[in-house]
Parts: sequence; structure tokens; C-alpha cells
Amino acid sequence: MKRKAVMLAAAAVLAGYGTAAAARDVVAQFDWLAYESAEGEPSPPAGQYRNPVIPGFHPDPSIVRVGRDFYAVTSTFSWYPGLPILHSTDLVNWRIIGNAIDRTDMLDFSGLGTNRGLFAPAITHHDGRFWIVNTCIECGGNFVITAENPAGPWSDPVWLEFGGIDPSLHFEEDGTAWIVYNDAPPGPPEYEGHRALWLQQFDPVAMKMLPKRTLLRDKGVDPAKKPIWAEGPHIYKVGEWYYLLTAEGGTADQHSQTIYRSRALQGPYAPGPFNPILTQRDLPADRPDRVEATGHADIVQLDDGSWWGVFLATRPFAGQSTLMGRETFLLPVTWKDGWPRFLDKGAPVPLVSAAPKLPASPRAQWDRWREEFLSPLSDEWIGLRSPGATPQWEVRDGALHVTAGPAAAGSFGKPAFTGRRLRHHKASFTTRIDFTPERGGDFAGLLAFMDETHFLAAGKERGRIVVRLRTSASEGAGGREVASAPLGNDAPVELKITFDGGTALVFYRAAGAEAWQAVGGPINVEPLASVHAGLFTGLVVGPYAHSPG
Repeated sequence: MKRKAVMLAAAAVLAGYGTAAAARDVVAQFDWLAYESAEGEPSPPAGQYRNPVIPGFHPDPSIVRVGRDFYAVTSTFSWYPGLPILHSTDLVNWRIIGNAIDRTDMLDFSGLGTNRGLFAPAITHHDGRFWIVNTCIECGGNFVITAENPAGPWSDPVWLEFGGIDPSLHFEEDGTAWIVYNDAPPGPPEYEGHRALWLQQFDPVAMKMLPKRTLLRDKGVDPAKKPIWAEGPHIYKVGEWYYLLTAEGGTADQHSQTIYRSRALQGPYAPGPFNPILTQRDLPADRPDRVEATGHADIVQLDDGSWWGVFLATRPFAGQSTLMGRETFLLPVTWKDGWPRFLDKGAPVPLVSAAPKLPASPRAQWDRWREEFLSPLSDEWIGLRSPGATPQWEVRDGALHVTAGPAAAGSFGKPAFTGRRLRHHKASFTTRIDFTPERGGDFAGLLAFMDETHFLAAGKERGRIVVRLRTSASEGAGGREVASAPLGNDAPVELKITFDGGTALVFYRAAGAEAWQAVGGPINVEPLASVHAGLFTGLVVGPYAHSPG
């Protein structure tokens, strides 16, 4: 049997945890973590694919094609490492190959709420070099990073002198570079969500913005209707036209994608005769296989002349509620009379479609996996905010050793927590934990985290298994107790959390036993849905340990 986690009394014992270790360290040992989808969806027929192509918390996708390879990046807000880089050769099967923000000195997310940090990155490629422009909300503003290899390493951020968010970099054939972005309108805002789209030249050698900027569009497609949140712009040169692709309507159920074009890069840009080119807001709420909140798209052309686009959307289990947040979908883009569109008016997003004719890419095992902790954590694993000087977890001896920290899950500190994204409505996370609580308040187990005020924690305390839920800032930072079960000893236990839409169940058993025992009954976790938690993120689940010290 693997050595139990114990209270370590001396810093010398904590090899790999730094020299400033506290005199009282409580360590939980997680022997493995397993994930299993219970949805049982059959594989799509040959020549077809299933949406979403990147399931789970992966919003604001941006895509670039380099030869036969496609690379995508999505938002991570204040999660670390940030900005996952995904690779595919067929646009359907994607795998994370790295994270663009993966060094602690690149950015500082300390003290930030989960819905702050890195918003809407945009990736492009020019002259053998990859570029990402991005905004770090409340942590520096707009910046650019570059890499020769998209898997990394990426350069340190270079901060850029302009305001607004959602920057996207466009290179002209002569090598000049321009950044299009969303910022405040030229005059006082006329209503909440009144934004404008701007274009400004960028010097890619000096890594500086040129001073003059051009207003491309104020408000949106139909200013008389007071459109909100014109954002996420991208510019494409197609033949003799420049196309401006933007989102509108906010990132909830009114989300949409719109299109403009101009003969000149700096405009004027006229909206297309068919707008929005992608939305689900006008469809009946009782339709089957419902997809919502479509928008924030990026498009790419294939060798055969066809166009495809990625965009964010949600799959609610009820109303607008989903625990997975905004996910990445794929659809073909058709052209009519010189204008692109994703879907005709009233057409639902299909969950199964004909796949692009591209060389197959290996399929990621997102529906079932088991982490044995035999090697360093993969790029799928993320934690809250920037790591401190003293590591909170270490992969060692075939287990993840998590040193309980003083920051509770509901705090704005750095909880001792790392996890992976929930990717299915029906799924389970299971682990084996060896942990000896020393006093009241010591806790270790699984944390299912949406944001600081929306999470579920199930784990071991002194003499019992306890489940806590937090759905409001008025509740304690550790959540309120909703269920518990007594433990007869401190032997290792296995824990399991199952999700089925808005319901969760918690189980435990002695390590090696066959029968699971329920801890309480069904738990209503619909209040954890992203629609109640700022809309931006999705549920991340994994090992967590807390000790008030």
C-alpha cells in the first residue's frame, strides 16, 4: 500500500515544496483520478462528426491554418496555465499541445475573480511566426506574444498602448499589420452595451502601436435597434473585398454573429444583406438537441476552396443552464452573392454533420480517461490563479500530493486545487484519497468549481465524509454543509461525484470495497450553472485540500 499522507513537521521533509514551509503542513495523497461519460452517444457515421468539437469550458475560439495543420486557442480567464493551444488536421478531432501562458512570470492573476483575466485571444500566423493578441482584464491590458512553435515556448507578453478588448491581428500581403478591436464608442455611450469597432496599425518589428486609429463601426449592424456588445472582430481579405466578422448581442441567449465588407481595409464597412449569419435566438425553446448562445466565430479556408468556422455555443440541460459553460463548435460556411453565412434563418445548429474532407487527426479521449499520476500533469490540468512561490501539489511516487492551503475555494486567494474540465452533462469523477485530518477544518477531496460563489466540494474531514455547496456570496467561503456520513477510521477511501444535468450525487467506499455508499441524496447543482456565475467559465473538477491553519 502506498504511504499515507501525514502531517509533516519539518521543512526538510518537504523536498520540492520550498524552504519556507510552514511548521504544520497537511498533505492529501490522491492515487488516481478517473473521468467517465455516462451519455453513451454512438460514434457518428463515417464521413460525419459530432458537435461540439471541443467540449467543455472552451469559449471564444480563434483558429489559424498553417499548411495541413490547424491550431486553435480559447479563453481561460484567471485559470493557470492559460490559453490552451489545440491542434488538429481535420478540424474535428482536437488535442491540447500546450498552453501559451505557462510561466509564472508572464502574467499575474493573483487576487482576480474567476471571470477576470484572459479574455478572447486571437491567433494568427505570418512569415513563419505565430502570434496571439489578447486582453488581460484587471491584470495589464492588451498584449502580444509570439512563438516559432505553437506548442511553445511563447514569448513574454509585450504590452500594447491601446484600450478596449478582443484584439485580432491582421497582416496585409506587404507585411503591414493591423489590430481590430472592440472599445468604447467615439462619444458618450448611449446605452448599456454600446460599443464600437476600431482599427489601428501595429508595428510587428518594434512591437508598438501606431498612434492613429480608425472607427470601423459604431453600435452594430442596425444602430436604430441599439445593438449591444459588438465584439470579437476579425478581418479577412477574400478577393477584392475585406470582410469584418463580429459578434453581437452579448454572450448569452441573444448572442449572434454578423458580417460586413469593404473594398478598403480602413472602410467604410457595410453590413451584409443577410444578418445575423449565425444565431439561435429566434428558435423555439422546446426544440430537440438545443444549442444556444452561438457567436464569437473565426473562419478559415481549405485547399478545396471551402470555408469552415469555429464558434462558441452552449448546450443547456434546462433553460439557459449548463455546467460546461461555453464550448467550441464547428460548421461549414457557405457563400451566396459574395457574402458568407453559417446557417439560414431559423436553422438549428446540427449536432451531427458531414465532416470536412481532410486527413484524419487522432481523437482525444475526452469521454473516458484515468490519470495515474505517474508523470507530470498534462496540459489538460488547470488551477486557479497564478502559482505562488511554494508549490501546492507534486506528482510523486505514483500519486498527486496536495498540500492543504489556507485559501478556501470561495476566497480570492490560491486554493490548493487543480482539475480538469467537465465535458458531458452525464459524467462522473472518481478518486482514491489517503488523508489524515489532524483537526477541525482540515479537508481534502474533490472540488467541482464554477467560480468563487458557485461550487460543490465533497471530501474527508476528521471522522466523516462531508459535502458542501456554495451558491451565494452570503455563504461562507467553504460553502454550506448539505450532507455527511460518518467514517470509522482514517483508512484510504474512494470518492465519486456524478453529474446528470442539474443533479449531482456523492458516493464513497473503503478503498478496495465493491459497494458504493451514498452521502445524502440528490443535490441540486443547477445553481452552479454558468448562467448564474457570470456566463464565462465552465465547471472544473479535481483534487482539493484546505486547512485553515
